[in-house]
Amino acid sequence: MTNLLTAHELCAALQLRDLSDPGQGPHAMQILLDEVVEALAPTWECAVDVQRRRPLVAVEDNYDRLGYSSGDIVRDARYSRYAAETVMLRSHTTAGIPPALRRLATDHRHEPAADMLLALPGLCYRRDSIDRLHVGTPHQVDLWRITTARMHDTDLMEMAGLVVEAVLPGARWRAVAAKHPYTETGLQLDVETATGWVELAECGLAAAHVLARAGLNPERWNGLALGMGLDRAVMLRKGVDDIRLLRSADPRIAAQMLDLSRWQSVSAYPSIRRDLSIVTGSADAELLGGAVRTALGAAADDLESMSILSSTPYEQLPSAARARLGLRPDQVNVVLRLVVRPLGGTLTAEQANRLRDDVYAAVHEGPNWEWATRCDA
Repeated sequence: MTNLLTAHELCAALQLRDLSDPGQGPHAMQILLDEVVEALAPTWECAVDVQRRRPLVAVEDNYDRLGYSSGDIVRDARYSRYAAETVMLRSHTTAGIPPALRRLATDHRHEPAADMLLALPGLCYRRDSIDRLHVGTPHQVDLWRITTARMHDTDLMEMAGLVVEAVLPGARWRAVAAKHPYTETGLQLDVETATGWVELAECGLAAAHVLARAGLNPERWNGLALGMGLDRAVMLRKGVDDIRLLRSADPRIAAQMLDLSRWQSVSAYPSIRRDLSIVTGSADAELLGGAVRTALGAAADDLESMSILSSTPYEQLPSAARARLGLRPDQVNVVLRLVVRPLGGTLTAEQANRLRDDVYAAVHEGPNWEWATRCDA
């Protein structure tokens, strides 16, 4: 396996604050999570088991025991963060479900409780694009009802409605078909916002093969499964339009992240735009975003967005341009646009140029280096 995390990268990932964990300081995310759990458990009159599992997980639990195929593209080290051959930083909180089910199957103290809500919140680690809605370390929660009572599609829709109402009271929502390797009758839940429909969560009936692999007899046990992005849920509830605000240390912002009241905008700092032309093997916004976050570290938070303006393959470029770029047939010429807007202050033009140059160094794979021409907004 290639592209294992370095010791520095792993340490930085494990030190990142989990906003969903009360033990790491208060945050609005914890209040919202409590409201969701409190909407489900009393309705079902079931026991609740909140588990905060470690982010380093077995690859088998993250993929194999959930039903992912051996050749699934999400396993690629370009998308997942591997610490070793068999250990990775979880790419979703669903990775905690197989061990949670195994514990349920072997722990005789749970035997009298034939109806259990498993709640597994925490940080996940991915390669993702850079914009106002995405981050490489999102927070998620998996909510699985495991019961001996037979669950049906109507129970799944009830769960969906309870979760949506808890997150966005009174919101219109819809369920569209979706496929997950660990559910049956999979659904994607969208909520209507002022700018259109936005995905909130995904759910389905717990797949029999996941239960069986954990030691729970599917003839007796079944359940409901729902996964939700907590960052997106908090942003929708509070009306926040930039995911970076959830972690901001600016006192004007941080004070508003302690409750679920509507977000009140603070004075915005002006943005600076920089365009640059790079040579790369893949015009994939998620891979490029992951490379930039890794290279810049904390400085990546100064980027409001990084978007692909154009992507031109080798055969569509004139020979002079190919030679100037040093482009190979298996590479593409990508023009990136950076929008630099720190949350806690402003950058000088020189500082913005240095940030642009650092991004260029992180993603440009060509033999010839051409620092981008400044392009002020």
